[in-house]
Amino acid sequence: MPCAGKHILLGLSGGIDSVVLLHLLATLAPRLEFQLSALHVHHGISPHADDWAQFCLDLCAGYNIVCKVAHVDIQPLRERLGIEAAARQLRHAAFAAQDCAFIALAHHADDQAETLLLQLLRGAGVRGASGMPAARQQGSRIVIRPLLNVSRAELLGYAQHHALRWVEDESNRDESYPRNFVRHRVLGLLQEKFPACRETLARSAQHFAEAAELLDELAARDAVDAIDRETLAVDALSRLSVSRAKNMLRYFLHQCGAPMPQDKQLEQMLRQLCSARTDAAVCVQFGNWQVRRFQGRGHLLPLLPSFDPALCLLWQEEEALFWSPLQKELRFSRHQGEGISLRKLQSARVTLRLRCGGESLRPHPHAARRTLKHLFQELHVPPWQRERLPLLYCGEKLVCVVGVAIAAEFQAHADEQSVMVA
Repeated sequence: MPCAGKHILLGLSGGIDSVVLLHLLATLAPRLEFQLSALHVHHGISPHADDWAQFCLDLCAGYNIVCKVAHVDIQPLRERLGIEAAARQLRHAAFAAQDCAFIALAHHADDQAETLLLQLLRGAGVRGASGMPAARQQGSRIVIRPLLNVSRAELLGYAQHHALRWVEDESNRDESYPRNFVRHRVLGLLQEKFPACRETLARSAQHFAEAAELLDELAARDAVDAIDRETLAVDALSRLSVSRAKNMLRYFLHQCGAPMPQDKQLEQMLRQLCSARTDAAVCVQFGNWQVRRFQGRGHLLPLLPSFDPALCLLWQEEEALFWSPLQKELRFSRHQGEGISLRKLQSARVTLRLRCGGESLRPHPHAARRTLKHLFQELHVPPWQRERLPLLYCGEKLVCVVGVAIAAEFQAHADEQSVMVA
């Protein structure tokens, strides 16, 4: 793929794989005219973590290449996700924060074989068994794995031939980690009987990838006009056979960046979306996500934390406040004649609160006063949002339900300073 003039960011752990890839890319950079830099993620788990970070800095300095070290704190996620998943999530976040056109990772053919075996042992479907792609679009950048067809033995030979130095992570010998167990025990035994097993497993992963691509093409046809951002038309699912409906549902979740649920969760999701009573409060949770149904559409949502119903935030004309029930930042922007009258807001203490029940407002100067319950129903506000939406008060007067309606008596006139909240 063309990379002249582009910035390639290498994930550099200091192990043999990434050290070999650094040497290769540093050799190619002048000829192919791309900019090369490296990122080392400091997890702080090993007692040698500081030494590894310094090794990467010194190694890159020898190539005259910029190397950044990203320090991450694994502890807050460790209990919930486990050490491997937590480290992986934090690495992804560290790379996402960097500015580059390509992210180069040093996964190789042995990694691909291990990944396939682990996925099969977890009961993965076609997509999960397709392993790691050699190139994948990730937002505005492309993740590349140039060594995916190179074995670990070939990398060792290259490193020794070029007298390269690398660090050894002691955790790679710990067989309590599933990947290490597969690497040191399972693949070793398989190779005794099937010497080419790593190559054939990698080839199988490629076959699975091609099958996954075909299933995606089928799902894309089935989902024409059915998917709109994080929502899915339920009637489009209902028209399909069970197998095709499952495939379309998996495609929808994957397109939205959600993990694949377990088989029973997927079946429950499909059953509730398509067969539950019209007035049923459908909600299926999987991991940190949930699928709900409202007005004929399935909605994919992050699982939000619980909140204090007595929450009350004071607004002192800040430009932004974090609203924890929705896990979002509320922005307060100044305008002229749009939104809420700033003069009227300044007449008393301004607070943000949650709905208690019985609140009402007049959404238009000539409209009747409406309870929030009826207003939410008329404006089709999803039920799960209603208890979490911020209500803005001036003193004890309800000014607005953010993103829904502004009380007529607080709406700004054309010639006065105003504020909008979103």
